[in-house]
This record gives sequence, C-alpha cells and structure tokens, in this order.
Amino acid sequence: MLRSSEKTPAPDPDPGVLTYVKDEFEIGDDSAGFLQTVFVVAYMVFAPIFGYLGDRYSRRIIMAFGVGLWSMTTLFGSFITNFTWFAVFRGLVGIGEASYSTIAPTIISDLFVGNVRSKMLAIFYFAIPVGSGMGYIVGSVAGGVAGDWRWGLRVTPVLGAVAVALVALAMKDPERGAAEDSHMTATSYSDDLRSLVKNPSFMLCTIAFTCVTFVTGALAWWGPQFIFLGLNLQEGMDMSLESVAYKFGLVCMFAGALGVPLGPALAQRARASLPDCDPVLCGLALLASAPLVYLALIAVSKHAALTFLLMFLGMVVLNLTWSIVADIVLYVVIPPRRSTAEAFLILISHMFGDAGSPYLVGVISESLKKSLSWSPTEEPSASVQFRALQYSLFITCFVEVIGGVFFLLTAIYIVRDKLKVDNAITAAVAQRTEPSHSTAQEENASE
Repeated sequence: MLRSSEKTPAPDPDPGVLTYVKDEFEIGDDSAGFLQTVFVVAYMVFAPIFGYLGDRYSRRIIMAFGVGLWSMTTLFGSFITNFTWFAVFRGLVGIGEASYSTIAPTIISDLFVGNVRSKMLAIFYFAIPVGSGMGYIVGSVAGGVAGDWRWGLRVTPVLGAVAVALVALAMKDPERGAAEDSHMTATSYSDDLRSLVKNPSFMLCTIAFTCVTFVTGALAWWGPQFIFLGLNLQEGMDMSLESVAYKFGLVCMFAGALGVPLGPALAQRARASLPDCDPVLCGLALLASAPLVYLALIAVSKHAALTFLLMFLGMVVLNLTWSIVADIVLYVVIPPRRSTAEAFLILISHMFGDAGSPYLVGVISESLKKSLSWSPTEEPSASVQFRALQYSLFITCFVEVIGGVFFLLTAIYIVRDKLKVDNAITAAVAQRTEPSHSTAQEENASE
C-alpha cells in the first residue's frame, strides 16, 4: 500500500507471519527485529536525497520510480532463502518507499490550502492504518491458503504495478506553492536545512513524532506475536497465529478508519477558539494512548476481548496525530522547502524511532528470556517468552508520555511560526504583482 513519510513504513514481511519467518531462517527476536531496522534505516537514509530532488525535479517521475522499485524488490525478496540477502532486499524496499512517501504530501499541499488541505491530508493518511490492517489480513490469509508465508509478499506488488501506471499516466505535478499562488523559487540546500533547524515548531514536532514512530514501529512489528503468546496462556484458549493476525489487522483498520479523520475534524472545530489546537490535540492523544496501551499489554493473558478493545482505543487516539502532524509540517514551512522538510522529518523520526524500536524490543526480550528462565540452556517456555516480550513492550508507554510533552511544547511556538510562513507567502505574491518589492521574498524565505 502507498505510504506517507510520517507514517511508520509498511512492515515487510508481514508481522502477522513473523513467527514463520523466524522459524524458516532460524533467528531469534533480536534478528527478527533487525529485519525491520534494516528496512527503516534504508528508508530514512535515502529520504533526504529524494527530498532534495522533490523540491527541484519532476515529482511524478520520482514517485513512479519509487512505487516500481518497492513493488519489484518486494516480489523478488519473497523468493530469497538466505537471511542476509533477505535483509538486503528489505533495504531496497525501504529505498523505494522513501522516494514516493517523501513527496506525496507536498503534492497535496500544492493542490489545496487551509481546511480543505487538512481534509485531503486526512483522506490520504486514512490509507496508512487501513492499508496496514489490510496487510496483516492479506498476508495471513494468502499465506494460509497457499501454505507458505511468502505468498503474503506476492500480492501487494500487483497493486503496486497498478499504482505505477496511475502515477505515470494520470497524475499531474502541480507547480510548487500553486494552491497559495506563491511562486517561490527554491533556495540552496544549506539554506533549507538552516531554516528548518531554526524553526522551533518543526523541530519540536519532529521530536514528538519520533516518539510516535517508535511506538507504532514496536507495536506493529511485535503486536500479533505478543497477543498470540498471551492469548494462548489462557486456559482453554487455542488460537492460531493466522487468526490473531487477522483480528489484529481488523483492529488496525477500524482504529485508523476512525482515528485518522477524527483528528483533523476535531482540530478544525477547535481552531477558531484555540489557534494552537493542532499540537495540543496531538499531545493529549499520546498522553491518553499510554495508559490504554499499558492496560492492553496487561490484559492480554487474561481476557481476549478486553485486549483487542483496549488496543483498538489506544490506536484510535494514536491515529489522531497522523494527518495533523503532516498539516503542521506543511504550514510552518514555505512551499519550496516542503519536500526537504518531509525528508528531514523522515530521517529524524525514523532514525531515533522505528528504525531501532523493533530491534531494541527484540534485544531486551532475548535478554529477559535468559534471566526469566530456570536454565539459560533450555528452550524458554511459552510463559517466559510472553513475559519477556511484555516487559520489553512496556517501554512504548513511557515513550508515548515523552512524545505528548514535546507536542505540548510545540504549541508554544506554532502560532508564531505559521504567521511567518503566511507573511512570506504574502510577500512573494506582492513581489510577483509589484516588481518594486523585489527583496520581499528573499528576506522572508531566509527566516
């Protein structure tokens, strides 16, 4: 599925069949988490390159290239039998995704403005959790029907081929800043980076969103396996991994379907009376999600329905942030720097977020298995495996609280920084209609 830059990239292989991947390659939790880390590292490292290109060259061509690379490497990777090469192809998938997810939101920003832009971004980001949920379902169902988890990777490339055709033949590449009629020209890359670093709203929002990606990366990667282990500890419970992955996918889909559009809807209602409502809403959402996720992690070994309900509620409030964060990045940065801003957000949020969280949780889990087992040389029992992963995932709750605090700090600067961008665009329009104001754009753009 197509992804945006702010969202955690689509796991591949599907976490719903992660146990089968571990069994085939004979790897532990740490190596399994490392697979996602390889993907995200490639994703974040190449994002700045595509961000630079996206501010200066044809975004349509770059997006078509990205979707094509993502589709081909996903398909070819499904035939790899060596773990090292499998990890390499995961990195190539990350490069493909970085190319188009960096640019797609900026095209929306050039087509719409104001509340309409917020609504269009909500529709766009609606595909993140829904597509992720579909990934769990399709991966588990396709793998179950074919009797081979690899078939879960061979379905989405077909959809990718359709997407390449649509991007190449039907999509138009609007002029940068067209919706705002700014017609600003690109500045040097060093000026772009300097401006972003000096932008407190952008930097604080980036740090806060890093916490979001840390949590979503860990939960998306380990969620199905953790719930599977916990539910099967209940007396009389015998649930297959495919069934757990299917239900987890449904939870992700419905939580996203409700949470993603609900975020901008609440923000639009509050903006008239609370100009800084966007980061405030995101901060409160993370602070509300933390106890819900904690309770879900506790309830999983005792009550199946309550576990999925709490996970659903935690994901709903977490999903409130997706399109709001995208909107913040777009309205606190001038049009010719927005692809660079998206790329910088990807680099930081994934470098310190979901690039390491699946691996970190896996390493902690493997370490705890040894300390919780009666004998380090024996295979850990199902109870030990569950508790080790549970204790490891508790870290996500603390990270959510930290992210909530940084979103609230963003609210201190958001109104001022948005006004700077509005003034820069106004000056650019004035320069275009009144040539005597030739220095207006440069002075505002350099702020």
